[in-house]
Amino acid sequence: MLRYIALLSCLAGPALADGFGFRTPSANIFCNGSLQGGAQLYCTIINHNGSGGCASGRQFDMRMGERGRVQATCGRPSGKASRYTDIAEYGATGNFGRITCTSQTTGFTCTNADGHGFFLSRAKQLVF
Repeated sequence: MLRYIALLSCLAGPALADGFGFRTPSANIFCNGSLQGGAQLYCTIINHNGSGGCASGRQFDMRMGERGRVQATCGRPSGKASRYTDIAEYGATGNFGRITCTSQTTGFTCTNADGHGFFLSRAKQLVF
């Protein structure tokens, strides 16, 4: 519970003003978004095995809103790990409008109000 509160407290201020950004402890996955006009979340995994349909060596980008399907696209060639200072520690869950994300040692999962979402890890990338 403390981790959940810590994640939300890191994001609460900026989310209402200009948006927010955070990363996982590995710095391999990072997200940014906004709550204004309905939550929008954009997440990227830098290094992955390509099992989700995006070739290894390219960033895999996820975009989702509070409702509807996730849009997954292959991004630019993989770059450096994220330098965001707000970290979604393993075991933390955060709510961004009607989007819920959980950071675990096994991967990072986000789901919206319609039950659509994604799971990202180095070993597996899944859109549902």
